[in-house]
Amino acid sequence: MEQLQQYVPVVILACIALLFAFGTLIVSVVLGKTGRLSKTKDSAYECGMNPVGEGSARMSVKFYLVAMLFILFDIEVIFMVPWAVVYRSMLAHPATTNTIFLSMLSFMGILVVGYVYALKKRAFDWKS
Repeated sequence: MEQLQQYVPVVILACIALLFAFGTLIVSVVLGKTGRLSKTKDSAYECGMNPVGEGSARMSVKFYLVAMLFILFDIEVIFMVPWAVVYRSMLAHPATTNTIFLSMLSFMGILVVGYVYALKKRAFDWKS
């Protein structure tokens, strides 16, 4: 029972947050001005020009490919920094020195293969 009492402030905070969220919505509906809807007011406004075409343009697959490559090479850094920090302390244990070095070498080898594959598929060409 004592553990449940620790959650009382969290429950109170959640209730206050919900009351604030729904309260502001209700107050805005009650106090807000209701205007007449017209075609002019409901149309999209963009820099004083009339909207032409679809509202959302299709994105090129190249955009997503570049985003995935960025994530791939960003994760590479996330794995390499802790390895570099631990590597110096692992040099004190001769039995694990080769294991940790070879594991990073194999990781870098896989990344190089992926990089070469991306180069061959022309994934880094921005103009196509």
